[in-house]
Amino acid sequence: MIDHFLSIEDFHEKINEWVGQQIKISKWEMDDVDETVLYLDKISYEKDTRRLDDYEALYTLHLEGEGFIQTDTKYSQLEPLPAPSYEIPLEEDALYEFNGEQFIISTERAVYKLELASH
Repeated sequence: MIDHFLSIEDFHEKINEWVGQQIKISKWEMDDVDETVLYLDKISYEKDTRRLDDYEALYTLHLEGEGFIQTDTKYSQLEPLPAPSYEIPLEEDALYEFNGEQFIISTERAVYKLELASH
């Protein structure tokens, strides 16, 4: 399938269709890959108007729900998330892609892939 770039509004509309389902979030940051499985209850955003520097994200996407993080890819060990939310820091230049089955969010610091856990 062909990837299509989305506006943040289109991304929000499409990701909200996944509320009530189990999703898998993969995060690539430098040489590290983290995987999280989350039962998506709700989606919200937060704007940080009190940033101390440009390293802190202006916006945060909250994927809310109970979930597990894979701590050891070799043995597929899962640990509960420390809080019932997965946060993705966003800047205004973040890119949002969707190919009909998965979302890709690209930021300056990391790349996130969101897909239904059954895929």
